[in-house]
Amino acid sequence: MLYFSVPLGKLVRRVSRLRGGGSAFPGLVVEKIDPEFMQRTLSTLPLGVAVVSGTNGKTTTTKMVVELLESQGLKVFTNRTGSNFTRGVAAALLGDVDWRGRLDADIAVLELDEAHAVHFVNRVPPRYSLLLNVLRDQLDRFGEIDKTAQLLQHIASKTTGTVVLNREDPRVARIADTLDGPQVRYFGLDDSLLSTFPNDDDLRSGPGSPVPALPEKPHADVVLRRVGTADADFEYDGATVTTGMKLRGVYNIFNAAAALVLARSIAGNGTTPTDHDGLLKALSEVAPAFGRGESLVVDGLPLDLVLVKNPSGFRLGLKSFSAGGYATMVAINDNYADGRDMSWLWDVEFDSLREGGVDQLTGSRAYDMALRLQYDGVAIGAVDPDITPALAAFIQGAKDKPKRVFCTYTAMLAIRRELSKITTVEVVS
Repeated sequence: MLYFSVPLGKLVRRVSRLRGGGSAFPGLVVEKIDPEFMQRTLSTLPLGVAVVSGTNGKTTTTKMVVELLESQGLKVFTNRTGSNFTRGVAAALLGDVDWRGRLDADIAVLELDEAHAVHFVNRVPPRYSLLLNVLRDQLDRFGEIDKTAQLLQHIASKTTGTVVLNREDPRVARIADTLDGPQVRYFGLDDSLLSTFPNDDDLRSGPGSPVPALPEKPHADVVLRRVGTADADFEYDGATVTTGMKLRGVYNIFNAAAALVLARSIAGNGTTPTDHDGLLKALSEVAPAFGRGESLVVDGLPLDLVLVKNPSGFRLGLKSFSAGGYATMVAINDNYADGRDMSWLWDVEFDSLREGGVDQLTGSRAYDMALRLQYDGVAIGAVDPDITPALAAFIQGAKDKPKRVFCTYTAMLAIRRELSKITTVEVVS
């Protein structure tokens, strides 16, 4: 064991934070000098490791699972920043372990990028995994969609306890047929909600396309029955329950069903009975993860940050966060963490932005976004690829209106940094 690796890693983490560096860099350092650090530390947890992966919704779903489990009295370690590569997990561990490398937690609930999760589970087989969906995303990294499904299948194959699958996504549901060992549980939708949450095949089928014959659906442990403006109905254990929801965005509500299945699976394996009322109360109080429908206050008015990174996410973001009455900015970067291939913007319909237009476009691919909006007849106020002056101009130009910013991942991080200079922004470390 390299006894100096943790103190050195903590020092690098502190210096990196003071310099405004990336949250994952200290993890990269400790991985180089002590490759067994992550495996050694996580192997000590009594309830093991739970991995959350899939194309959309990982960060908020992980946050829900963590808060649900904490409502059951469990100590949970997680990678809160959304840095979901293995080095991001290692960096988060450096923040939570003591100087001897000991982690005071019952279980780790980790959001992991689909590709990096494969490397993680080879080193640290999870006891639980939750696989959300398979959608076209970052084609430059993942290639075609069936490749992404294979990545998720590998995660499931390495899981030693329970695998939770999305019953409504055929590529995810089919993973069950390849498994021999782990218990399989599902989350699902009422039939009336299927059109609200289309899978990838639904998104790409044209009007009049033949409807494929579907196999009989497996039983789902939790089913989302209804989505309201501030509440939702979930069915499980033969009964339907209604709970208030602080989360915004319809996609978050479906993922709440997924979080309930995983949390119930983990809590049910504990030494004390599951507090079902406590689970629902905790679910009703979960706030959006940073940048995922996060609402800040600027000049006394709300400014909402809506993360968009693929066609499905942008479509659901536009549907959930209508721009009506809001000043709108779109910030599109093409850094590695965003995906370099921005052709997916042409798979999104922007008709809903026509009425109010877009006040400001920014990011390294601002002009690509401008061209895309032009084809959908959306009026554009200004274009500036430099996020800092663009954000300042947007805030100044819409001083008396609530604001909404649709942004890719690295653009969101840059915008949060700038906003932290003028308003209260939660520090996530």
